[in-house]
Amino acid sequence: MQNKKVVLVSIVALLALFFVAGYVYKNKQSEQYENISKSEALVFQRPYSIVVGNKDAKVQLVEFFDPACGTCAQFHPYVKEIMKENEEKIKLVLRYAPFHQNSNYAVKMLEGAREQGLFMDTLEFMFATQSYWIKHHVVQPKQLWALLANVKGLDMEKMAEFMNNNKTADERIAQDLKDAETLKADKTPSYFVNGKALQEFGLENLKKLINSEL
Repeated sequence: MQNKKVVLVSIVALLALFFVAGYVYKNKQSEQYENISKSEALVFQRPYSIVVGNKDAKVQLVEFFDPACGTCAQFHPYVKEIMKENEEKIKLVLRYAPFHQNSNYAVKMLEGAREQGLFMDTLEFMFATQSYWIKHHVVQPKQLWALLANVKGLDMEKMAEFMNNNKTADERIAQDLKDAETLKADKTPSYFVNGKALQEFGLENLKKLINSEL
């Protein structure tokens, strides 16, 4: 009888140990999946990333862009139109991919404008004036600097101070380029919709991909 009790207690102990081990394993797995998910999410959107639209929108549209990219300038109005047609349903996440020579200077100027709350105004100004500050696909920083004085409200003294003293912009550019490499975004613009890459470039294909996620 005593032996039966010992066996029964042993079985109960083993079962308890099994369930506890299973619970711990599941919790660890859950934490791992959560960490992977967070890590993957950060590749698409960093805490510092520019976000346009409803931050809690169902659809996340990520665009890796270069302010010196002609196609980026061409597609910008179309993306704005898509955002307007799907107000509150889409958030646009803008990531830097300065692939053109000297384009990092243009991005740093954008970051300087961002400090003054004029990011989008400055970006659209850059897109509209590309022919004046890009020659043979190379950014001319001095020409761009002179032109930026025409952006309404932009304080060029503050911009100069930012350009001379701020290292954050360089760090953001480096991180965005690293994420672009991870995602194999080797041209601009490169689009991702809820983590899915736009495989075949084109406006209609972009609309289809977005609509499939709405």
